[in-house]
Amino acid sequence: MLTEIASAGLAAGLAAGGYAYAGKSPVSQIFGPTVIAGGDVRQIALTYDDGPNEPYTEQLLEILATHRVRATFFLVGNFVRLRPQIARAVRQAGHLIGNHTLTHPNLMLQSPRRVRQELIACTAAIEDAIGERVAWFRPPFGLRRPDVLRTARELGLVPVLWNVTGYDWNERSVERLVQRVRSGIERNRSRRRSSSVLLHDGGHLGLGADRSVTIATTRILLEAWAGSGVEMVTPEAWSQ
Repeated sequence: MLTEIASAGLAAGLAAGGYAYAGKSPVSQIFGPTVIAGGDVRQIALTYDDGPNEPYTEQLLEILATHRVRATFFLVGNFVRLRPQIARAVRQAGHLIGNHTLTHPNLMLQSPRRVRQELIACTAAIEDAIGERVAWFRPPFGLRRPDVLRTARELGLVPVLWNVTGYDWNERSVERLVQRVRSGIERNRSRRRSSSVLLHDGGHLGLGADRSVTIATTRILLEAWAGSGVEMVTPEAWSQ
């Protein structure tokens, strides 16, 4: 009897751990397909979450323009409503824009109805601002359930995650952030994978988040990659 109870407990623990991995790991495909990266080690995508956020989004646009690099910005709908001119500037600069929900909730804890509302409202806010259809989606914190990904696809949104995490939301050292991103890229290259880098131009708690470390890191990385054979891409390159 005790053996049976222990076995049942172990099975439950493994199942819970598997569910957590499937819903939290950015590289997991267990709950459904997502765009992460490709197989060309030269390719790198820079992606920025939680904008628009002044003045850091605009500073990023200047750096990206200097290096003629397209990036991807996953925007929070409520912030787009407050700063539509920044969202327009991002699109006018040629960057890819994605849906990052209206209010940035943990979608694993929301009802299916709330999930759908968050995605629909964010898409509406972005499309009102930029005048173009939104086709890309990133769940806040990368957290998802099978129905979250299914709802996104029903709404015409392609889910996009990442395989290099900068952890820039609480990093105060440019040197550490640069090294963390480089280490993640080298790890992917050793696995014969492209790299999709998660950084932030805003903060989900509100406008005004300090992203100066991210700005400086982006400048250093792009200067180092110039002429090095790196091919800067967006998730479009890996979505076929």
